[in-house]
Amino acid sequence: MKQRTLAGRQVSAIGLGAMPLSMNNDKKYPSFEDAVATVHAALDAGVTLIDTADIYAPDGEEMGHNERIVAEALRRWDGDASSIFVATKGGITLGEDGSKGRDGSHAYLRSAVERSVEIFGVDHIELYQYHRPDRTRVYADVMRGLKSLQDDGLVRAIGISNASVEEIQIALDVLGEGNLASVQNEFSPKHPGSIDELRFCADHDIAFLPWSPLGGTGGGASSVGDRFSVFREVGEAHGVSPQQAVLAWELALDPHVIPIPGARRAASITDSAKAADLALTTDEVTRLSESVGIFD
Repeated sequence: MKQRTLAGRQVSAIGLGAMPLSMNNDKKYPSFEDAVATVHAALDAGVTLIDTADIYAPDGEEMGHNERIVAEALRRWDGDASSIFVATKGGITLGEDGSKGRDGSHAYLRSAVERSVEIFGVDHIELYQYHRPDRTRVYADVMRGLKSLQDDGLVRAIGISNASVEEIQIALDVLGEGNLASVQNEFSPKHPGSIDELRFCADHDIAFLPWSPLGGTGGGASSVGDRFSVFREVGEAHGVSPQQAVLAWELALDPHVIPIPGARRAASITDSAKAADLALTTDEVTRLSESVGIFD
């Protein structure tokens, strides 16, 4: 598996987005054992980056559902679990009735980090990401709160998610250039709108982690080759799936890009992981980019 840099560490160029194991659009979930098997399939395929979040859980279930799957999979895996980079997120709340809210307060994020640390049985989280902006709070104040968690040793690296260019700049202003590890935004042929954030991250040496890089759960990822036929055509030219063509295209956009395709079946992540070795030509990358409205 080819490698890329995240928070000063080398990780696999393709990560695993663990969310579909606990939360997806069609509300169909694998059993706990099958979920663990999917994580193991990713690890066995050379994936060393797993992305999760405390809020990923079936409707009405407890916080930390997805984190517990990942933690148990790592405990059971017969490989070197210390080589696996786990990133999690916080800032979205879950009410007893299943309703979701946002809380970017220092007190809430500290309690959320402490819960995640307990679930994973570690003394700190490798990469902690602010999940979605709490619009009742000043973004810079939230960043200062995250910095205090880092200063206290609960978090090694800080990332943000669902952020605009302006919010990325605020994070840099607070944390300092070089101290924002990652930005995780939606990006795919279906949703190319985060290209400005991707390019901003590339200019500032920040890892960019596309979520739903294939188009999302509930059919978006599985039908990407039907909706965007050019990716199917490029995949066919290389003898691979359109999903691999999509991920290889994203990787080719910039060395800072690390897609985290979701999977709830072992076969899905096994196929996606192969995209790290798919080399597209410059003409193919340009053709794919222009097909979704991205131009130099």
